[in-house]
Amino acid sequence: MREQRLPAVYMRGGTSRAVMFHARDLPADRAAWNAIFLAAMGVPDPNGRQLDGMGGGLSSLNKVCVIGPPSRSDADVDYTFVQLGVDQPLVDYGGNCGNMSAAIGPFAIEEGLVPCPSDGEAAVLIHNTNTGKLIRARFPVIEGRLAPDGDMALDGVAGTAAPIRLEFLAPGGAKTGKLLPTGAATDRLEVPGLGPIAASCIDAANPCVFVNASDLGMSGSELPGDLDKDADWLAQMEAIRRAASVAMGLAPDLDAAGRLASIPKVAMLAAPAQAPTIAGPLLSADAHDIAVRMISVGQPHRAVPITGAICLAVAARVPGTIAHQLCSAGEDPIRIGHPSGTTVVDAAVTADAQGVLQADHGAVYRTARRLFEGNVLFRLP
Repeated sequence: MREQRLPAVYMRGGTSRAVMFHARDLPADRAAWNAIFLAAMGVPDPNGRQLDGMGGGLSSLNKVCVIGPPSRSDADVDYTFVQLGVDQPLVDYGGNCGNMSAAIGPFAIEEGLVPCPSDGEAAVLIHNTNTGKLIRARFPVIEGRLAPDGDMALDGVAGTAAPIRLEFLAPGGAKTGKLLPTGAATDRLEVPGLGPIAASCIDAANPCVFVNASDLGMSGSELPGDLDKDADWLAQMEAIRRAASVAMGLAPDLDAAGRLASIPKVAMLAAPAQAPTIAGPLLSADAHDIAVRMISVGQPHRAVPITGAICLAVAARVPGTIAHQLCSAGEDPIRIGHPSGTTVVDAAVTADAQGVLQADHGAVYRTARRLFEGNVLFRLP
């Protein structure tokens, strides 16, 4: 095997981490990328720990971001997100990662891809190539770098850091071209092994399918560790995800939907109620407006993916969706309760002259940090 090395940066974005590559350092032939990413991240690993690579054994710690010059005139940089598997050789370009989107702006200015003020606020327009959508990142800078300190805390991340505002511009139809890919706010999906079940299929930031936890005999307050042990529930959620993928036009059949593992994301929702958190303290019913338990690439998420949170916030603004029925926020920003605590998201949905609903924007605050820089070493056959 040939050992190779590539310049790379390792960053935390929100509640995720990723290896960051410059597009210029990767082969021009994108067909060669998969082998590099698999080798660098240590995928597949039957032990599920990826000790021989940069991955962390969880979907949220098993990501790659590629950043380069913009391919459209209204953006500052292009950003391609790559989700890696753990025990399977999965390399998925299907959707975006909202958490890692928080790291793209700081990476771009610190790597000299985008000019910015020495001090003050930087604004970077990011073109996510996975979805074709624009994201505006705003964050404080000191001496031309992301401000090293701040008072923003994220549930699931220790300490505090400078806030990064992410504005997902016109996020509707990220993959399907439609906010409501099936044409309905809620459908009854025919799910193998379950029969008909009410589901809201929404495409905003990333396509997602939402179901009511009570329809699955669940409370919506279960913790990821317990859900990960519930083989029946995991199988039900995957069956729902695949059925929604076909209904949304993302895959031609259930088998193809199984191979498109990262989208649509699937989640169960519940009205606000007292719930445990991973850290131990109880989340009170009056501290959140809707509860979610979301799956990422087959694993119960320990918080909520940011694109999933944006999609959920948009769904809560659409009359007739399951999210709209369960959410107590009204027109205020939406406090999403998840296993690590809460995430606050705002969204706006309006109707055009023909009465067709469109998502104007979704906004969320995250933090990010550069962890190390240098070269990643990997072996190719």
